[in-house]
Amino acid sequence: MDLVTAEEMRKLDEVTINRLGIPAIALMENAGRAIAEEIIALCRRRRGGEMAAADRHSAADDSGAGLQAPGGNGGRAAAGAGGNAAPPQFTVSGDRALTLEHAGGEHWLILVGKGNNGGDGLAAARHLREAGLAVTLVYAAAPETLAGEAAQQRDAAGALGLPALVYGRDRVDFAACSGILDALLGTGSAGAPRGAYAELIAAANASGKAIVSADIPSGLNADTGELHEPCIHAAVTVCLALLKRGLTQYPGAGAAGQVVVRSIGIPAALAREHGVQASLLTPETLRTRLGVDVSRRRSPEGHKGTYGHVLLAAGSLNMSGAGLLAARAALRAGCGLVTWALPGALQPHVIGAAPEIMLAPVGSPENSGWNAGTATEVLRLAETRDVIAAGPGLGRFAEDTEWLRMLWEGLEAPLLLDADALNILAEADFASWKPRRHPVILTPHPGEMARLAGVSTKEVQRDRIGLALDYARRSGVVLVLKGAHTVIASPDGQAYVNITGHPGMGTGGAGDVLTGLIAGLLAQGLEAVQAAAFGVYLHGLAGERAARKRDNPAALIAGDIIEAL
Repeated sequence: MDLVTAEEMRKLDEVTINRLGIPAIALMENAGRAIAEEIIALCRRRRGGEMAAADRHSAADDSGAGLQAPGGNGGRAAAGAGGNAAPPQFTVSGDRALTLEHAGGEHWLILVGKGNNGGDGLAAARHLREAGLAVTLVYAAAPETLAGEAAQQRDAAGALGLPALVYGRDRVDFAACSGILDALLGTGSAGAPRGAYAELIAAANASGKAIVSADIPSGLNADTGELHEPCIHAAVTVCLALLKRGLTQYPGAGAAGQVVVRSIGIPAALAREHGVQASLLTPETLRTRLGVDVSRRRSPEGHKGTYGHVLLAAGSLNMSGAGLLAARAALRAGCGLVTWALPGALQPHVIGAAPEIMLAPVGSPENSGWNAGTATEVLRLAETRDVIAAGPGLGRFAEDTEWLRMLWEGLEAPLLLDADALNILAEADFASWKPRRHPVILTPHPGEMARLAGVSTKEVQRDRIGLALDYARRSGVVLVLKGAHTVIASPDGQAYVNITGHPGMGTGGAGDVLTGLIAGLLAQGLEAVQAAAFGVYLHGLAGERAARKRDNPAALIAGDIIEAL
């Protein structure tokens, strides 16, 4: 599934209208119908939930059990197990039936802006009226200010006699409606909503009613996911044609509710033809765009040498667990062998902790941490290994920049850097180092990314996809920017956004597990971007599985993720 910026979407609209000859009014009509269908689907789900709640109440009355129906959250996603909010859902939907039995009692306010987003809302209002729902149009600005296709939709709605109010002139009773369609501001808007738009957004949010947003919630930055103040908080967002980047990144993803992507007649193939840079990471994306065998099949003739050998340079006396987690995860990823290079004094403490792992102590037996001299030993060990991962639990030490430079310039294999190896790299002028012939994967969390890029963590989070793409291109690395909806960016200008995972994964060591997982996939012959993307996807999936096994996902620990792989 492609992810587009507002500008990319504008260009694809233009190509569809001007090159393919599909009229803009036809696209708007398709958008309106799609929005109306999703509103009706929401009404059906809500009525089904009310019936189920009534059944539960009836059973409780009969049994005396104190069962409680879902609270009145206006259709928004309910809290998940352990009190965690349900994660956003991204769905591609086909056509739905444009009918609603017993539509009486449904009265939707259609909040109409003066741009094309408002035109989509007006088209949806006609379809809702045709399906039997009561609708009232609420114009944010005088209706005569609408132009182009939006003006045509205004005239059609007027000819049908749809009730219409103008905000600021007429009284709008939010309490009397059963739902609200937000068609105020689309992808073409910039900055914080002002005037009547801001007031309507605030009133809609305060109403407690289910809100469906057309394309994006008004007040959300379509490219970055940044929320302006105020911003609509939707139960459902009907994203039109292609998924917008900002709907996949927090805090925007949290304001969009369930995101349903609906075709409106813009051919999906145009996205690839016109250089759209980002995609949602799904099994289909992994298979068709990255060429990954997601089944992780094993050859009946395979043996431990078939599946590669990982060398891990990690751990110190106070942070030995990081190395152990990464090594175990590499094995669970399916590689044949793992050698853990670790300070000599650490070896006696971890012998037998994971008998499948080979230990290679470096430095003297009394050496409890790393030093510049150990780089030579790591390079020697790397001569017979397929991939090297460094950083988990490494710590900082004298001449650590020289240590990392020696690995960077001397290793003839893919190199994965995490944790303190990233902090070392951030302080180095690695652009002046000898260029590597083999790929580099960096796996920073937002704080580490801020140090690498020389910006604040807030700036990293403001536009995660854009920043990751820029850094990967400039630095020639595969970048894994961790966090909610991890971004994987490649040097050739492609990005992938992962949506597997669970809030319970916010625990010490989870990142070390990801390091080992990606390294283990690299060792099996996957290319750097394949291993990074597939590793992130599997890591999140394992976190979901592990969380389901816990009464409360807050109890999840990193080792649980490994066991769920």
